[in-house]
Formats: sequence, C-alpha cells, structure tokens
Amino acid sequence: MLHPVGKLSATVYWRRRAVLLVVLLAVLGGGAWLALTLVSARVSANGASATTGPRPVPALERVVPSWASVATPTPPPLPTSAAPAVAAASTAAAPVAGGPCTDDMISLEVRTPGTVAVGSKPTFELLVANVSAVPCVRALDKGLQELLLVDTAGNRIWGSNDCFPEQSSDLRTLAPGEAVSLPLVWGGLTSEPTCTAPRSAPPPGNYVVRGRLDTKSSPDAPFALS
Repeated sequence: MLHPVGKLSATVYWRRRAVLLVVLLAVLGGGAWLALTLVSARVSANGASATTGPRPVPALERVVPSWASVATPTPPPLPTSAAPAVAAASTAAAPVAGGPCTDDMISLEVRTPGTVAVGSKPTFELLVANVSAVPCVRALDKGLQELLLVDTAGNRIWGSNDCFPEQSSDLRTLAPGEAVSLPLVWGGLTSEPTCTAPRSAPPPGNYVVRGRLDTKSSPDAPFALS
C-alpha cells in the first residue's frame, strides 16, 4: 500500500490516492452538513409548536378559580312602591255596617248665630254627621260634648263644661249622610275649668267657637259680640 507497484511511476499513484482521499472527505463533510441541517430544522419546528401550543394552567389556578370563572348571582328585582301600597290598601279595615262610628266616619261642625249683643245668651249648635257609606253607632253623651269660646289672641274665654257640666247616655245609630244637631246655650259670661274665678261679660269683639265630641274636634267657627 505504501509502496505501490505498477507500470506507472509512484508519483502518479500517490496523486490518485490524494484525489480519492479528497473526494472521500468531501462526501463525509457533505453528509455531516446535511445531517446537521435536518437536526436544526427539527429543533426549530419543535420550538415553534411549543410556543404556539396551549399555555399550561398554573398550579394556583387549578386550586383557586379565577374571578372570570366565578359566576356572580344576579340580585332579585326590588319590589316597586306600588306593592306595599296595594297591600296596605287591601289590609285596611273597611267600615262595618252597625259598627262604631270612628272619627274618620263622622264630621263635626259648630254653628253660631254670627253676631250677638254683649250679655245675651246665644245658642250654639254642635252638628254631627255620618259621612261614611254605612250606618254606624256613636255616643253623643252630654259629658262628651264641649264648646270653647276663644278670643283672637288664643285666650280661653268660656267652656261649656266649666260650671254646669251635664251627664247623659245617648248612644245613636247614624245612617249614611244623617246629621244630628246638639244645641248648647251660653250664659254670656266668662268661665274657667274650676269655675272659681269671678265671671263677667266679655267685651265686644271677634271670637271663635271651637267644638269637640270626645276625640273628634271641629274647625273654628267665627263669632262676634257687639
């Protein structure tokens, strides 16, 4: 091998060997480059697929759900104000025929003669009327009736129950729209609840008369002394 034998010179044989060695090295180098290229391409493809693939779920999210995945319950709609009003209206007690006349079922009014002379004894009227749609019963006892005479400054001048209170039992059944007149006479003199102060005729001027039937009060009615 190292000492070739043939018709040609040794130099020719060495040159042939050199060419063969170069070709062999070229083939080996090309194969190695091709293998390296294929391996690099496969690694790049694997990296790209790992990048675009689904993100692994962190361990904490596997235990505690995120806020986006928690369903928030929808609060129930608030009731409208009409519902309590309807309930209150339905539960309100309607007037019962033959039952007691409540203050809301009657009206109370005072009637005066308008203007009278000082020292006279006018008659006032306490007018009670059933303003409901059903008959009802109301006590009209004299002890429950009261008239007050008040001046323009609000001072109490006279009261019907101060000096001569009367007692009676008068239970009335009032039909719808029925009115009852209860007359009360004023003696023309001042008075106070104990009836111990001196009594005198009030001076001329403008006054009001205020009525009451137990717990029901009337509007003020104008009255004058001349």
